[in-house]
Amino acid sequence: MPELPEVETIRRGLEYYLVGHKIVDVEVKVPKLFEGNPKDIIGSKVVKVRRFGKGLVVDLSNSYSLAIHVKLTGQLIYRDEKTKDIPVSSKVGTVPSKFTHVTFTLDKNAYLYYNDIRRFGWIKVVKTSEVQNLPFFKSMGPEPFKDLILDYFSKVLSKSNLAVKPLIMDQKRIGGIGNIYANDALYLAKIDPKRPAKSLSSNEVKSLFDAVHKVMEKGMKYGGSSELTYVNVLGQEGEYQRHTLVYGRQGDICERCRGRIKKYFLGGRGTYWCEKCQR
Repeated sequence: MPELPEVETIRRGLEYYLVGHKIVDVEVKVPKLFEGNPKDIIGSKVVKVRRFGKGLVVDLSNSYSLAIHVKLTGQLIYRDEKTKDIPVSSKVGTVPSKFTHVTFTLDKNAYLYYNDIRRFGWIKVVKTSEVQNLPFFKSMGPEPFKDLILDYFSKVLSKSNLAVKPLIMDQKRIGGIGNIYANDALYLAKIDPKRPAKSLSSNEVKSLFDAVHKVMEKGMKYGGSSELTYVNVLGQEGEYQRHTLVYGRQGDICERCRGRIKKYFLGGRGTYWCEKCQR
């Protein structure tokens, strides 16, 4: 599932290309993916694009918004006269395709396509004033780069016997951290992912807090990770998968200590760590 850096990359692309466009029509081919009345947004203009953790919000000029969660395989692809010939990743294929389930027709001969192979994502038409009351947004914990502060982060860890990796991935405690960046942050901080969170010293907590921000900044620098179906709004892949610190590197030699990178499953998720320098 796309994590904070991937969703932020999508947000920035939507902000750049969508703001100022008017929604002319909405075609919904798979009703379960779209909640609300399309008539409530037709004729309105896009004024802003926000992000809450792994969720997106497109604010419109008529006090309505589109709340979007791409989940595992969702893609938002923008096309107009200037971008129609830009090559797309093989993860997208043709645009539109048989996996295009919602199409927003915009003014100026532009389109926004929502693709979703697994059909797990959702788009909801809601009043802008009610966006933060949606269960997904309302239950989300503070996230890096916004309202996550060291004091709160320390309290979350100090009160739990859970393994530190699944704990920092719990969206109700901390928003936006997923498997890829949790692995890399723990590696950067030299912390064993299966250690009980409350066993971390104050220095280790601070190191992990800083590491989370550093790996996410790096993820955004490289346009996110296209491990599965993630692409940006032009249908192009990110490059972070080529720059991971430990994620996906099972069997490699640790560049820091020459130990061996190993993999096991923790909380049902693939977990990568160096057995020698992550303690």
